[in-house]
Amino acid sequence: MSYVRNSRWTALGVLSATGLMTILDGSIVTVAMPAIQEDLGFSGAELSWMVNAYLIPFGGLLLLAGRLGDLIGRRTMFLTGNMIFAGASLLAGAATGPGLLIAARFLQGVGSALASAVVLGILVTLFTDPRERGKAIAIFSFTGAAGASIGQVLGGVLTDALSWPWIFFINVPIGVITVVLALLALPADRGIGLAAGADVLGAVLVTTGLMLGIYTVVKVEEYGWLAAHTLGLGAVSLALLAAFVARQATAKAPLMPLRILQSRNVVGANLAQMLALSGMFAFQVLVALYMQRVLGYGALDTGLAMLPAAVGIGSISLFVSARLSARFGARAVLMAGLVLLIGAMLLLTRVTVNAGYVTHLLPAMLLISGGGLVLPALATLGMSGARESDAGLASGLFNTTQQVGMAIGVAVLSTMAASRTGELLASGAGQAAALTGGYRLAFGISAGLLLAAFAVALAVLRQPAVDGPAQEKVAARETSATS
Repeated sequence: MSYVRNSRWTALGVLSATGLMTILDGSIVTVAMPAIQEDLGFSGAELSWMVNAYLIPFGGLLLLAGRLGDLIGRRTMFLTGNMIFAGASLLAGAATGPGLLIAARFLQGVGSALASAVVLGILVTLFTDPRERGKAIAIFSFTGAAGASIGQVLGGVLTDALSWPWIFFINVPIGVITVVLALLALPADRGIGLAAGADVLGAVLVTTGLMLGIYTVVKVEEYGWLAAHTLGLGAVSLALLAAFVARQATAKAPLMPLRILQSRNVVGANLAQMLALSGMFAFQVLVALYMQRVLGYGALDTGLAMLPAAVGIGSISLFVSARLSARFGARAVLMAGLVLLIGAMLLLTRVTVNAGYVTHLLPAMLLISGGGLVLPALATLGMSGARESDAGLASGLFNTTQQVGMAIGVAVLSTMAASRTGELLASGAGQAAALTGGYRLAFGISAGLLLAAFAVALAVLRQPAVDGPAQEKVAARETSATS
């Protein structure tokens, strides 16, 4: 029994390492982009595809990968994703031109989607006790929060000390070790079989619709919201997703059984997450731009300046959130964290051209620690209504709304900030003042998105008595006891 217990926590370490690697890879590249552009001869348009080529398959494949994990085995899907990611990282580090690097980034996104989609599904089936699950989710959330901020610092260190290929090469040994440990620690599961959900047409519709939708969103800053490119592709994406939902209602073996949407906690947590992550991730991008473009910080200085937020989020998610959730419930903890985040964004609406770090930025960085309450609570609520047979699907859906929320948040807030900056420049404001005005507007919109997430939590979410897959196990034990 002690071996089983210890192997579960070893498995959690493996799952967390993958979460760290996936999130870190999304941010580590941004710091190294100027060096990559100079070395490989990227044009300005090609450079944006260093990020987009990763984001589009990552967000587009999560839902499909989550369901396939339920069908063929979540362990198999996890191992496959990690091997693809490690191989693609090696290819990216060895790239000698823009085309090869962009292709490698696309494969990294595929690998990340396959591995990440099933992580929460594996986690909730390993930890069925609500208290242990809360602690496990808190640890997993800590590694994700750490990866988001460490990526910028590590990217600067590796690029300056070695060279940009090492931001990719570092993933290879981590990926190999993760695969070896996963083979030893993760329980083998055969899945429920392809016959239970081999909906090829549904898979094509949802994957194409999501990829096209994410592509449309990430190109908004280039084309604008009302451009024919945005409206046309957006309409096609929505039509494909609507066709997917209609298909799931009639298919004999649906890829996404619509029963999963009957849980108000699944629906509410995913909606609240999309809103909250839109504001939180946009904060990470925009405050970094503000510090560099207005205050004159370097890349490494910016990463270090954001470190208190990462440390706060990590410490609270690791040491505090599980205890508070056990005592007050995940819903109450989520709402408390959202209040702290709203306060941080409101403080940032008051930044100036000559803002001091200690007086203006540090208080907001400390309040951002509320993310350490928000992220684990959302994960707990988002998985609470899923059956064990749908755990991979629920995990994929949760990760999909996370990626879509981050993409939409950056696109919307970046566009609004740029528009406001342009208006201020046209009215005669200086460059720094105009940029500051744009960022202040974006931080205000971020506060509004977080407030909307709070409203969803208040109106829709309910604290589950017993969480999803655990509920099935409890019911099974009760049936066995009475028979």
